[in-house]
This record gives sequence, C-alpha cells and structure tokens, in this order.
Amino acid sequence: MNNTMRRVSYVFLCLVPFLAIPLAGVRALRIPGVYQIVGGLLFAAIVISAWPLGMRAIKTGPALTQQRALAGALLLVPFTLVSLLWVGLAPPWEATPTENRMRYLVLLVNSIAVTGGFVVLKEVLHDTGERLYSTLAFAANMLAGAAYLVWLSFALGAYVVKVRTGQTPAAVNAMGDVYEILLFMACVLTYLTTAAFAASLGRARWLTRAATRAYVIANSIALLFILLRGLSFPDPTASSTPWYMSPGFIAGIPAVPWIMPFLLGVVLLRRAGDEAVITTSA
Repeated sequence: MNNTMRRVSYVFLCLVPFLAIPLAGVRALRIPGVYQIVGGLLFAAIVISAWPLGMRAIKTGPALTQQRALAGALLLVPFTLVSLLWVGLAPPWEATPTENRMRYLVLLVNSIAVTGGFVVLKEVLHDTGERLYSTLAFAANMLAGAAYLVWLSFALGAYVVKVRTGQTPAAVNAMGDVYEILLFMACVLTYLTTAAFAASLGRARWLTRAATRAYVIANSIALLFILLRGLSFPDPTASSTPWYMSPGFIAGIPAVPWIMPFLLGVVLLRRAGDEAVITTSA
C-alpha cells in the first residue's frame, strides 16, 4: 500500500505544473469562494503527495538524504505556491494591479526558493564526487537567481506604487528595455542551470541515461525558442497570433523555466524517500 501511494504521488506531482499553469490562466475561475477552494485543495494535494514520496526524509533521514529531500522540497515551491491561485488568475495584462502585486511577490519568493534548492543540490552532488557539471550549474544558478531577484524586485515595486497611486512610475517605463533583458537572461540562465544539473544527476546515476537526455533536450529546445525570440518580450496584445501559440513567448514567461526544476525536485524527493525506506528497513 505504501509503495502504491508513493507511485501515485510521484505521477501526480509530475503533472502539477501542467495543471497549475492552465488553472492560473483561466480568468473566469476567479469567482470569490471558488478559486480559493480549488487552490486550497490543489495545494493540500501537493503537500500530502510530497510528504510520503520523500519530503518526510528531511526530518527522519540520514544527513545526505535530508539534504536531497530539502533540495527537492525547495524546487517544488514555485508551483506549490502558484497552485493556491492567489497570484492573479489570467495573464498580467488582464489582472488588476492588486493581483499583480501578489503575483510578483509570489514569483519573488519562488525565485529565492529555486536558487536555494539548486545550491543545496550542488552540495549534495559534490558529496557524491560529481564536481564538473554541478559546478557549472551552480555558477549559472547564482547568476540566474540574481537576475530574477533584481527584475522581480523592480516589477513588484512598480505594482506597489501603482496600487498606491494608480500609475506606473515613469522611471520604470523608461527602463523597460533593461528589465526585459534581465528577464531574458534570468530565463536563459535557468534553462542552462537545469540542463547542467540534469547532466550532473546523470553522472551521479540519480537519473537514467534516457531521463538525463530528455531533460537536456527539453531545456535546450526551450533555450532555442527564447534565443530565437530575442531580448525583447513581445507585446501579446499587439499581435494577431495568440500568445499561447508563440513558443518564444511561452519559454520567456517567468515561471515556465521552473517547470523542469520542479520535475527534478520530484525525482529528488523520490530518491530521498527510497533511501529513507531502505535505511528504516535495515
């Protein structure tokens, strides 16, 4: 029964990003009392699934297993928080300033969690002896985290002022191109970070060769899409093509680069849970 529960938890958690993003994009769902219940249920399901899969190893496992579980738990934070549906249902240009203020606050917390999760993962991989790809991934991760932190701080500050005064600060509008470059670099570096960590996990034999190849290819394709798009974020309201039909646009949405880290987090939790079960049995 325990093994069945863990298998179901693993499959469900792998589906979470692909459930949370469409739900968060449906403006019609923002009915008082409805979206809070839906979000609360999804959030509870994620936590309940993560605990038996391996998150409980943070409390009871050996030191290395605890670090692995902690890294996995931190990488799960972005879509766990997004699943609460409090980030502003629908894209930013359709949400209210108050909703967007919460959106960018949550994204700021998510960026810190992902950066922290990858830092912990680097330490775990170094303890196993894999120091090539994990070091490269760590360098890209720190730069990506810094770019996200700066961009999201400015975006959050702009909406704090807009909620207070009703207008976006002129200085923010004047620096629009700079902010778009920051977001571009944050996304590019996150894709590079995830691909490098996947290669590192493959060398440590925590991922199969096929899984490693799949992670590297998926991140490489997303990286190609955003590079072809260019530095500037296209205006979704100025094009006749819907934004969700543009791969370059989707690849540059701030939360999209965190999909693969989330899935790596699920893998790390499963590995930590497996080790905790073996240790307990022994």
